[in-house]
Amino acid sequence: MTTPSDGGRNATVSRKTKETDIALHLALDGASNGTIDTGLPFLDHMLDHVRKHGFFDLEVKAVGDLEIDEHHTVEDIAIVLGEALTEALGDKKGIRRYGHGRVPMDEALADVTLDLSGRVAFVWRVDFPQGERVGQFNGAILEHFFETLAANAGMNLHIDVPYGQNTHHIFEGIFKAFARALDQATGMELRARGVVPSTKGSL
Repeated sequence: MTTPSDGGRNATVSRKTKETDIALHLALDGASNGTIDTGLPFLDHMLDHVRKHGFFDLEVKAVGDLEIDEHHTVEDIAIVLGEALTEALGDKKGIRRYGHGRVPMDEALADVTLDLSGRVAFVWRVDFPQGERVGQFNGAILEHFFETLAANAGMNLHIDVPYGQNTHHIFEGIFKAFARALDQATGMELRARGVVPSTKGSL
């Protein structure tokens, strides 16, 4: 794995089980560098939107038991990404904490709101009029991807698609909106001056 350039808030995490072997590098203050190879082209495409529209450096290499199905690979990537996000954020001093992204993708509209509070909550309000499959990829697993990511990042994550028809457009809108929300939440608030954004003093 090559290591993308970054501005300091970064993490490299790996996970190896009998089902998957995953290595991931995340830099929050990156420049959209990195390559993604999960063995699942549609997931590569979606994670590439996170890299590009969140301005993160993101490098992912995953080998999984895809001959069975995509579940283990998708789940374990979400675990590793959540762990990397937690590590890269450190004590969370000075971050904005909250983020919101609202993205149109042709006829679909995706709305993602998140809080890097350390408390886990997940809301998924998404319908797929044309079904959840995109080509050979079973998109139903992506709800579990985001739920697992939220659990491992200590994130309060709400995903809402008020309308949309094309399944690919719905998922693409979700991942782009998530990228923008995460970029906003992980960004540094100059007025905070190194203070944890919580009346409790910690997150």
